[in-house]
Parts: sequence; structure tokens; C-alpha cells
Amino acid sequence: MAVSLGYWVLFFAFVIIMLALDLGVFHRGNHAPTMKSSLLWSAFWIALAFIFSGIIWQTMGSTHALDFITAYLLEKSLSIDNLFIFILVFGFFNIDLKYQHRLLFWGVFGALIMRVLFIFGGAALLHRFVWLMYLFGIFLIITGVRMLFEKDEQQDLNDNRFIKLLRKFLPIKEGVTEPHFIVKENGKRYATQFLIALLFIEGTDLLFAVDSIPAVLAVTQNTFIVVTSNIFAIMGLRSLYFALSGILPMFRYIKYALAIILAFIGTKMIFNEGMKALGSTWHISNIVSLIVIVTLLIISIIASVIVSRVQERRKF
Repeated sequence: MAVSLGYWVLFFAFVIIMLALDLGVFHRGNHAPTMKSSLLWSAFWIALAFIFSGIIWQTMGSTHALDFITAYLLEKSLSIDNLFIFILVFGFFNIDLKYQHRLLFWGVFGALIMRVLFIFGGAALLHRFVWLMYLFGIFLIITGVRMLFEKDEQQDLNDNRFIKLLRKFLPIKEGVTEPHFIVKENGKRYATQFLIALLFIEGTDLLFAVDSIPAVLAVTQNTFIVVTSNIFAIMGLRSLYFALSGILPMFRYIKYALAIILAFIGTKMIFNEGMKALGSTWHISNIVSLIVIVTLLIISIIASVIVSRVQERRKF
């Protein structure tokens, strides 16, 4: 189903207005978000996503609404990896909590632009080269299996190649306390740790998008649904980070759930495309995908909480 230009204009106008209100009104000053406000903002963005799914139901039908909800929850769950990166980056660069929201705003802004370009490119390729579905499926299965068996190791960003590359080509002024990306000293411009942190966040999101966008395209190839579900998931990411940052390390089994989800989605891509090529109506529906995603996330969270509590009791 082709979506008219008016839908696109209205949606992106809404996104621009919300971004302007976010930075220019609700978070105008530099302050540390409280747990309460972050939870409320997270609930607000989740509620908006489900309200939007209701609008899709009324205007495009129940099938597209289900596709949106499945794609949204899939992207939301896969974006949890970004939250762990935020903790790592802010700790490494010693970014004060009151400056983190503004930095993440620009990180999300850049991620939105990159993901929209990725989605349009990916959808166009799949429309022209259907066999890419098999390659994407194999890629997601391999990524999921690797994630499932890789060891948890504390990352040291001093050894990160991307950080080393930035430090090699950019003149950097260390120890800047004010949230400026570029500072000028003795007539020379320097990048600050805020800019390096922002570029690293953008770079890692680009890598995560390589996994998540093919996965969402397995749910639906309707570009409007894929773009809007991605944007809603990313827009609420900052609030979710501030709401959960203190307890994120406790969710030790989330990674395994995400790995299985990626492998499942990859299998679904290959199976559905294969059945279609054989002329069969057998397929793994998005309802099944939705159930698998939600079930795995719930199980991983419950298991993480139980194990964490048991370990805490053993300390005493």
C-alpha cells in the first residue's frame, strides 16, 4: 500500500515540532533528569507510539497497525544495546549527568537522519533484488549466534580503533568542562571530548542499524511503517536511558534474548521468502513474531532480576 505524500509531510512535521519542543522548551537548560521525569517521558513516548498505531489502524487497516507495533517493539528491544553504549561512553569521557541529555539529543537527531537513509536504501534494494532477503536472513542468524556466544568483557575505549582514529586526525582539547563541541584557543580550533563522544555514539548507532534495519524489514517492507516505527523507538531512547541507567547493568540476560530474537527474525526472513518462492501460503506471521519478541524479553528480564537478587542476598 503506497502512502500519500501528505502522510509523510504530517509525520515529519510532527517529529520536527517534538524535537524543537524537547530542546527548546522542556529541556532548555542543562540539568540532570530525575528518575520520575524520565519514567514519565518514557511512558509518554510509548503512549504516543501506540496512539499512532491506532491512527494507522483507522487509516491503513489492522494489518499495517500490527506491523507497526511489531516493528516498533523489535526496534525498541534491539536499541537496548545503545543504552549500554551510552553508559560506557559517558563514563569514559567523564560527561557530567546534566550535559548528557543535550549530547544525546544531537546523537538521536543524527541517528534519525542516518536511519531514514538506510531504510529507504534497504527497502529499494529489497524491492529490486528479492534474493537479498536470504542474505539479510543469513546475516541476522550469524549475528545472533555470535552475540549469543561472545564473552562479556569490559571494554576499554582507549583501545577502540574509532577513538584512536579521531584522536589522530582531530586536534583535541582535553578537560573541557562546558558542553561545547568545538573550542577556540590561541586562534586555533579544537574538538572536545563532547564531540568525540557524540561521533562515537553516532558511529556505534550506524553499526547497530546494520543489524536492526534488516530485522525490521523482515516484519514489513512498507517504508512508511518501517520509518515511523524506527523514529518512535529512537525518539524515546533518551528518556529510557535516564530512567534505566542505574539498573541497566542488572539486566545481564537481555543480550541473550536479543541474540535469539535476531536469529529468529533471520530464520523468518529465509523461511517466508522460501515459502513464497515455492508458491506456498505457509509463513511465520507478525503475530508470532510479536509473541516471540515479548516473551523472550519478559523471560530475560525476570531471570536477570531473580539472579541479581539471589547474588545480593548471598553478599549478606
